[in-house]
Amino acid sequence: MAKDVLCEVNSCKYWGAGNKCLADAIYVVSRKGEHASTSEETDCKTFQPKI
Repeated sequence: MAKDVLCEVNSCKYWGAGNKCLADAIYVVSRKGEHASTSEETDCKTFQPKI
């Protein structure tokens, strides 16, 4: 498993200093069913907006 997960979405509640993701787990899905060919065809379902 990845030791550090980087994220530049500073509007996410899991975003931390140094662009570190502070979530306990990351859930990424394909927007095109089972098979994605590029990162643009995926979405991070872990995202939650900062309040």
